[in-house]
Amino acid sequence: MAWSKQVHGDQVRLVTEPGGEEGFDALTTNRPGILLAVSIADCTPVLIFDRKNKAVAAIHSGWPGTAARIVEKTMQRMAAEFGTRGADCWAYVGTCIDECSFEVGEEVAAQFDPEFQRYDAGRAKFLVDLKKANAALLLASGVPERQIELSPYSTVLNGDDYFSHRREKGVTGRMMALIGMTQ
Repeated sequence: MAWSKQVHGDQVRLVTEPGGEEGFDALTTNRPGILLAVSIADCTPVLIFDRKNKAVAAIHSGWPGTAARIVEKTMQRMAAEFGTRGADCWAYVGTCIDECSFEVGEEVAAQFDPEFQRYDAGRAKFLVDLKKANAALLLASGVPERQIELSPYSTVLNGDDYFSHRREKGVTGRMMALIGMTQ
Protein backbone atom coordinates (compact mmCIF):
# COMPACT_ATOMS: atom_id res chain seq x y z
CA MET A 1 0.00 0.00 0.00
CA ALA A 2 1.06 3.59 -0.67
CA TRP A 3 -0.26 6.60 1.20
CA SER A 4 0.58 10.14 2.20
CA LYS A 5 0.03 12.38 5.16
CA GLN A 6 -2.53 14.59 3.46
CA VAL A 7 -2.38 18.38 3.80
CA HIS A 8 -5.52 19.60 1.96
CA GLY A 9 -3.36 20.67 -0.96
CA ASP A 10 -3.11 19.92 -4.67
CA GLN A 11 0.14 17.95 -4.97
CA VAL A 12 0.16 14.64 -6.86
CA ARG A 13 2.61 11.88 -5.93
CA LEU A 14 3.84 9.43 -8.55
CA VAL A 15 4.04 6.11 -6.70
CA THR A 16 6.72 3.64 -7.75
CA GLU A 17 6.85 1.52 -4.59
CA PRO A 18 4.75 0.93 -1.47
CA GLY A 19 5.14 3.23 1.52
CA GLY A 20 4.18 6.59 2.86
CA GLU A 21 5.20 10.17 2.27
CA GLU A 22 3.98 13.55 3.43
CA GLY A 23 2.40 16.47 1.63
CA PHE A 24 0.40 14.80 -1.14
CA ASP A 25 -3.37 14.62 -1.55
CA ALA A 26 -3.33 12.55 -4.74
CA LEU A 27 -1.45 9.39 -5.62
CA THR A 28 -1.06 7.76 -9.02
CA THR A 29 0.70 4.66 -10.30
CA ASN A 30 0.84 2.17 -13.14
CA ARG A 31 2.46 -0.52 -10.98
CA PRO A 32 0.35 -3.64 -10.41
CA GLY A 33 0.17 -4.85 -6.84
CA ILE A 34 0.35 -1.43 -5.17
CA LEU A 35 -2.82 -0.21 -3.50
CA LEU A 36 -3.19 3.57 -3.36
CA ALA A 37 -4.94 4.83 -0.21
CA VAL A 38 -6.42 8.15 0.85
CA SER A 39 -8.13 8.75 4.19
CA ILE A 40 -11.39 10.64 4.48
CA ALA A 41 -13.98 11.75 7.03
CA ASP A 42 -16.02 14.33 5.00
CA CYS A 43 -13.63 15.17 2.17
CA THR A 44 -14.32 13.71 -1.26
CA PRO A 45 -12.45 10.59 -2.34
CA VAL A 46 -12.03 10.30 -6.12
CA LEU A 47 -10.75 7.06 -7.65
CA ILE A 48 -9.67 6.88 -11.31
CA PHE A 49 -8.84 3.87 -13.49
CA ASP A 50 -7.27 4.28 -16.93
CA ARG A 51 -8.22 1.04 -18.69
CA LYS A 52 -6.10 1.61 -21.78
CA ASN A 53 -2.82 2.55 -20.10
CA LYS A 54 -3.33 0.50 -16.94
CA ALA A 55 -2.92 3.29 -14.42
CA VAL A 56 -4.86 4.34 -11.32
CA ALA A 57 -5.20 7.33 -9.01
CA ALA A 58 -6.61 7.94 -5.54
CA ILE A 59 -7.44 11.53 -4.65
CA HIS A 60 -8.33 13.20 -1.35
CA SER A 61 -10.32 16.26 -2.44
CA GLY A 62 -11.57 18.40 0.41
CA TRP A 63 -12.82 21.87 -0.36
CA PRO A 64 -9.29 23.33 -0.68
CA GLY A 65 -8.23 20.57 -3.08
CA THR A 66 -11.45 20.82 -5.05
CA ALA A 67 -11.06 24.60 -5.35
CA ALA A 68 -7.41 24.05 -6.42
CA ARG A 69 -8.62 21.56 -9.07
CA ILE A 70 -6.67 18.57 -7.73
CA VAL A 71 -8.68 16.15 -9.89
CA GLU A 72 -7.68 18.05 -13.02
CA LYS A 73 -4.04 18.19 -11.89
CA THR A 74 -4.08 14.44 -11.26
CA MET A 75 -5.46 13.79 -14.74
CA GLN A 76 -2.72 16.02 -16.20
CA ARG A 77 -0.05 14.13 -14.26
CA MET A 78 -1.46 10.81 -15.44
CA ALA A 79 -1.41 12.10 -19.03
CA ALA A 80 2.24 13.15 -18.68
CA GLU A 81 3.37 9.94 -16.97
CA PHE A 82 1.21 7.27 -18.64
CA GLY A 83 -0.45 8.83 -21.70
CA THR A 84 -3.83 8.88 -19.94
CA ARG A 85 -6.80 10.41 -21.77
CA GLY A 86 -10.09 11.10 -20.06
CA ALA A 87 -12.01 9.01 -22.60
CA ASP A 88 -10.13 5.91 -21.40
CA CYS A 89 -10.90 6.47 -17.71
CA TRP A 90 -13.53 5.28 -15.29
CA ALA A 91 -14.00 7.30 -12.11
CA TYR A 92 -15.77 7.03 -8.80
CA VAL A 93 -16.61 10.09 -6.69
CA GLY A 94 -17.05 8.58 -3.25
CA THR A 95 -18.99 9.22 -0.10
CA CYS A 96 -18.34 12.62 1.45
CA ILE A 97 -20.21 15.45 3.13
CA ASP A 98 -23.41 16.19 1.22
CA GLU A 99 -24.34 19.58 -0.20
CA CYS A 100 -27.12 20.15 2.36
CA SER A 101 -24.69 19.59 5.25
CA PHE A 102 -21.66 21.46 3.94
CA GLU A 103 -22.25 24.96 5.30
CA VAL A 104 -19.50 27.45 4.51
CA GLY A 105 -18.87 31.16 4.68
CA GLU A 106 -18.83 33.47 1.70
CA GLU A 107 -15.01 33.32 1.48
CA VAL A 108 -15.10 29.56 0.81
CA ALA A 109 -18.18 29.65 -1.44
CA ALA A 110 -16.54 32.32 -3.61
CA GLN A 111 -13.89 29.77 -4.64
CA PHE A 112 -16.52 27.65 -6.40
CA ASP A 113 -18.47 28.23 -9.59
CA PRO A 114 -22.07 29.32 -8.93
CA GLU A 115 -23.39 25.97 -10.15
CA PHE A 116 -21.78 24.24 -7.13
CA GLN A 117 -22.88 26.67 -4.41
CA ARG A 118 -26.09 28.20 -3.16
CA TYR A 119 -27.03 30.58 -0.40
CA ASP A 120 -29.45 29.35 2.26
CA ALA A 121 -31.06 32.47 3.73
CA GLY A 122 -32.63 30.51 6.61
CA ARG A 123 -29.20 29.43 7.84
CA ALA A 124 -27.41 32.54 6.60
CA LYS A 125 -24.79 30.21 5.10
CA PHE A 126 -23.61 29.06 1.71
CA LEU A 127 -23.82 25.39 0.80
CA VAL A 128 -21.29 23.76 -1.55
CA ASP A 129 -21.66 20.49 -3.50
CA LEU A 130 -18.23 18.83 -3.51
CA LYS A 131 -19.41 15.72 -5.37
CA LYS A 132 -20.73 17.69 -8.33
CA ALA A 133 -17.71 20.00 -8.35
CA ASN A 134 -15.33 17.04 -8.54
CA ALA A 135 -17.47 15.29 -11.16
CA ALA A 136 -17.33 18.47 -13.25
CA LEU A 137 -13.52 18.40 -13.05
CA LEU A 138 -13.57 14.82 -14.35
CA LEU A 139 -15.90 15.83 -17.19
CA ALA A 140 -13.67 18.80 -18.05
CA SER A 141 -10.73 16.37 -18.19
CA GLY A 142 -12.55 14.33 -20.83
CA VAL A 143 -13.99 11.51 -18.72
CA PRO A 144 -17.39 10.68 -20.26
CA GLU A 145 -20.36 11.15 -17.95
CA ARG A 146 -21.39 7.50 -18.34
CA GLN A 147 -17.96 6.52 -16.94
CA ILE A 148 -18.34 8.57 -13.75
CA GLU A 149 -20.20 7.19 -10.75
CA LEU A 150 -21.18 9.31 -7.75
CA SER A 151 -21.81 7.76 -4.36
CA PRO A 152 -25.38 8.39 -3.21
CA TYR A 153 -24.29 8.45 0.44
CA SER A 154 -23.33 11.21 2.84
CA THR A 155 -20.84 11.05 5.68
CA VAL A 156 -23.15 13.34 7.68
CA LEU A 157 -26.59 11.93 6.85
CA ASN A 158 -25.51 8.28 6.91
CA GLY A 159 -23.70 8.50 10.24
CA ASP A 160 -24.28 4.87 11.20
CA ASP A 161 -22.04 3.81 8.33
CA TYR A 162 -19.53 6.65 7.86
CA PHE A 163 -17.26 8.87 9.93
CA SER A 164 -17.86 12.63 9.70
CA HIS A 165 -15.36 15.16 10.98
CA ARG A 166 -18.01 17.88 10.94
CA ARG A 167 -20.84 15.89 12.52
CA GLU A 168 -18.57 14.49 15.25
CA LYS A 169 -16.85 17.85 15.84
CA GLY A 170 -13.38 16.60 14.97
CA VAL A 171 -13.38 13.59 17.30
CA THR A 172 -13.86 10.79 14.80
CA GLY A 173 -12.25 7.99 12.89
CA ARG A 174 -11.19 7.93 9.27
CA MET A 175 -12.21 5.82 6.31
CA MET A 176 -9.89 4.67 3.55
CA ALA A 177 -10.57 4.79 -0.16
CA LEU A 178 -8.36 2.31 -2.03
CA ILE A 179 -7.62 1.50 -5.64
CA GLY A 180 -5.08 -0.76 -7.29
CA MET A 181 -4.48 -3.25 -10.07
CA THR A 182 -3.56 -6.92 -9.86
CA GLN A 183 -1.98 -7.04 -13.33
